[in-house]
Amino acid sequence: MTTDTSPTTGTGATTASPGRTPIVKVVFASLIGTAVEWYDFFLYGSAAALVFGTLFFPESEPATATLLAFGTYALGFVARPLGGVVFGHFGDKVGRKKMLVFSLFLMGVATFAIGLLPTYASIGVAAPLLLLACRLVQGSAVGGEWGGAVLMAAEHGDDSQRGFWSSWPQAGVALGNLFATGVLWVLAAVQSDTAFESWGWRVPFLLSAVLVAVGLWVRLSIEESPVFADAKAELETKESAHLPLVEVFRKYPREVFVAMGMRMAENISYYLFTVISISFLTLYAGTADDKSLILKALLIGSVVHFVTIPLVGALSDRVGRRPLYLAGAVGVAAWSWVFFDLIASRSEGRIILAICVGLVLHALMYSPQAAFFSELFGTSVRYTGASVGYQLASIFAGALAPIIAIDLLGKASDGTENVGRVAIYMTIASVITVVAVLFAKETRATSLRHDRVLGD
Repeated sequence: MTTDTSPTTGTGATTASPGRTPIVKVVFASLIGTAVEWYDFFLYGSAAALVFGTLFFPESEPATATLLAFGTYALGFVARPLGGVVFGHFGDKVGRKKMLVFSLFLMGVATFAIGLLPTYASIGVAAPLLLLACRLVQGSAVGGEWGGAVLMAAEHGDDSQRGFWSSWPQAGVALGNLFATGVLWVLAAVQSDTAFESWGWRVPFLLSAVLVAVGLWVRLSIEESPVFADAKAELETKESAHLPLVEVFRKYPREVFVAMGMRMAENISYYLFTVISISFLTLYAGTADDKSLILKALLIGSVVHFVTIPLVGALSDRVGRRPLYLAGAVGVAAWSWVFFDLIASRSEGRIILAICVGLVLHALMYSPQAAFFSELFGTSVRYTGASVGYQLASIFAGALAPIIAIDLLGKASDGTENVGRVAIYMTIASVITVVAVLFAKETRATSLRHDRVLGD
């Protein structure tokens, strides 16, 4: 393993060499692009909980229609590993930057198209099929986005502050959810339910075109990762073919499964505290007619989440990735046992408290995750390895979480009687994550200019 000899400032921030993009600009490009992509992705989840069941599956009763809407939502997660593999392969061969630009463009096209879709009332069964097609494109795009965004930040920054710098793309996820929830909240506040379901829900999807244009402009202005550029130069001198996916499973099978296990509690808890909470409030807690209350709580939670993530990232550079990750996994399991009781209280303050505390606990895992996963894999396969481990887990975690949770809650008029089942589900996921973290070595401050980390 070699040591990164890039010059640093007294504060640890990497000094930009001639022709090299400053770390702050790289981080901003990763943040804004990720925020735009996840604005699009989360917008779908919120719309699935609020209106898609009624508009695209009107012949089913409300709980079943919501499940069907979440079925299309889940299939977006199924497409994410495919996107991770394809974008990771080319990201490890031709560069991180090109794949980031293309993934953002692809996401923008799919999201804008959703805003133009006719509903079931207009074209029948073709409507949910077209919705599904757009969702699959969204899933593929976001599957390729995450790995590239965090690697651009991680590979431009220096070793001692990697947790902080690479946490900003993670904060972009919270920012994207903030954008999506904020737009929906404004629309719900100024429109009647009839107007919102008729045309208002389309507005945030169409607005994504503006955000995508901004994101593309910023991303096109940055340089390629210097760590990747060096690795590419070395790979070009070798005669054998470079097949990142094959190399990942040949050299790093343990790291892939560790990353997948670490994702379980993190991914499930996030959708528990956001998307599932919307459905619970709408279907069971008697707030179906007050969408603005639901969205206001999520809006405040997203702000808290956004602020917390970089703070936890900086802390991970001091105390390590593992202690924070373990604390988060245990914390979300414990909080899940009181979360729904707070939500069911119908008290605005308690609902906000439930979501904010849940997202802070989630940040203990999500913030150091970017640096942690980047440090598990060698440079020549890092995009593919991090993406595959991250996105494969999303099938079993985020994709199924809303469906399993709604099913566990049941179809009773008062779902609070079944909330213990969801808490057990969350606890099992947390146990898996704790075990995975215990199998991972602490990687804080290791160099990214290497072929292996674990098992050196």
